[in-house]
Amino acid sequence: MNEGDLIRAVPLLPCRFDDGSVEALPVWRALVNSHRIVSLDVEVPTMLPAILRQLLLPIVLHALGSPRSRQEWGQRFDRGCFDAGEVEALDAYLVEYGDRFDVLHPVHPFGQVAGLRTKKGETKGAALLVATAPSGNNVPLFATRTEADALPLSLDAAVRWMLHTQCWDTAAIKTGVIGDPNAEKTGKTSGNPTGPLGQLGVVMPVGRTLYDTLLLNTPIGIQKRLGTPQWAKDPLGPQWKIRAPESVLDLWTWQSRRIRLMAESTQDGLVVSRVVVSAGDRFTVGVPVWETHTAWRKDKPDKRTGAAPLRPLRHTAGKAAWRGLDALLALEKENGAAQTSELIDQIAGLDAEGIIDVDYPLQVETFGIVYGNQSAVIEELIHDVVSVPVASLRGKGLAYEVVVDAAMQAEQLVNAINHLSADLRRSVGAAPIPWNKGMRPGEQLLTALDPLVRRLLAGVTADSRDEDKLTRGRAAWELMAFDAVHRCAAPLFALPAAAFNGRSEKSGSKEHHYKLGLAANRFHTSVNDTLGRASALRKRPHEEE
Repeated sequence: MNEGDLIRAVPLLPCRFDDGSVEALPVWRALVNSHRIVSLDVEVPTMLPAILRQLLLPIVLHALGSPRSRQEWGQRFDRGCFDAGEVEALDAYLVEYGDRFDVLHPVHPFGQVAGLRTKKGETKGAALLVATAPSGNNVPLFATRTEADALPLSLDAAVRWMLHTQCWDTAAIKTGVIGDPNAEKTGKTSGNPTGPLGQLGVVMPVGRTLYDTLLLNTPIGIQKRLGTPQWAKDPLGPQWKIRAPESVLDLWTWQSRRIRLMAESTQDGLVVSRVVVSAGDRFTVGVPVWETHTAWRKDKPDKRTGAAPLRPLRHTAGKAAWRGLDALLALEKENGAAQTSELIDQIAGLDAEGIIDVDYPLQVETFGIVYGNQSAVIEELIHDVVSVPVASLRGKGLAYEVVVDAAMQAEQLVNAINHLSADLRRSVGAAPIPWNKGMRPGEQLLTALDPLVRRLLAGVTADSRDEDKLTRGRAAWELMAFDAVHRCAAPLFALPAAAFNGRSEKSGSKEHHYKLGLAANRFHTSVNDTLGRASALRKRPHEEE
């Protein structure tokens, strides 16, 4: 093994194995043992898509190629691990590009620009790479550190945060460096966009093992647009370029920043305390429509061309991933306002041909960052994991209906309880709680419904072949949701006597009456209509009496 081949020698990836143990492994060993690794124990959830897109997936696809057909993909997937020939090919690949993975190489250090410096030789603290640490304008709420506190990083942690920065960095002003013509006058560059993943609502299918996850995120039949990763090209210069991504691997390893890690030897090994981070490449246009890791929304059709452009569907802070199942399951590209990701659509095709088991415990992880102050600060990291039954990807059938109906019913119940709250408040002369201020009862209901929906999704995955179990599971979900919405509603009825008589309000020429009885009737009717099965089941014992 080449001593300079640090990406194989440095423990870069904290891996959790199927026996519960955790060990930091270099990339080579992580790939070879990927069939035994169940997750990567990284510092923050948003680091996972950065490591997969900037490192692991490009290595595997560039070394082994994209599967040419669903059948070839299925053969790899059924095997559950890299075979001897693939292990040999991966080893040969890392040997061939070994010096390009050298984090400290004097000419082309991995993911960096050698000799990157400002005119005055200034550097910044390594906290600049850490999304959750105070640095410059980025001061996370409730942070325990200040910008003045040093934050030395081990070399492997610094590399992980460097990959995260390439994907998620904040926008706006960046340090000007020698060689960048856009920074020569002011010593800085402005108008920089966020990292490419910061412009998406990242959607990533996840399997039982790291090996499965790698394959679930491998597009099939993309030989013509596979391309090459950043490390297989000429070394980067400091100046940024405005261009369109050339290929999938170019997009995944996009260098949105120019970075230099200033490593120094200490008694604890190599440590990075200072860094240089400057502007990098920009897209000439928006996110390419062949981006693999996002769902899409359709804009209004252009009046001149009639075409409806696609925009990445961003995630909303505090909104559970299952509430976006309508977008994840939007497999019909011609209709509707949403369109699922290429990889989710691909899994649906694999299911349609019987290549992936309908009972496979597929999970989808969602990632995003909420930026503030012109995207110059990070306000919140978004992450969720939801079970997505493979059978529901068919866009039809009982499993699909159960999943979609549950998500829709939850939203309808939230609306029902929020309307109840508004009507009852008006009945005593108070204004409804604004949608963007305070805690509305619908939020409390979502908290109560969340574990019920997740339990239902797991049950649909396990019993997707058994229509009788699916029918019983759907009824059980509705009964539990019925109880949950009424428990959340009960405190709202604790009102003064004036609510019985209520009050009236005029809106234009119309007069609206608000009193407890009308509000209660409207609420119960809405819940019974939404949860028709539960309502019928609850009435049945009384009818039999």
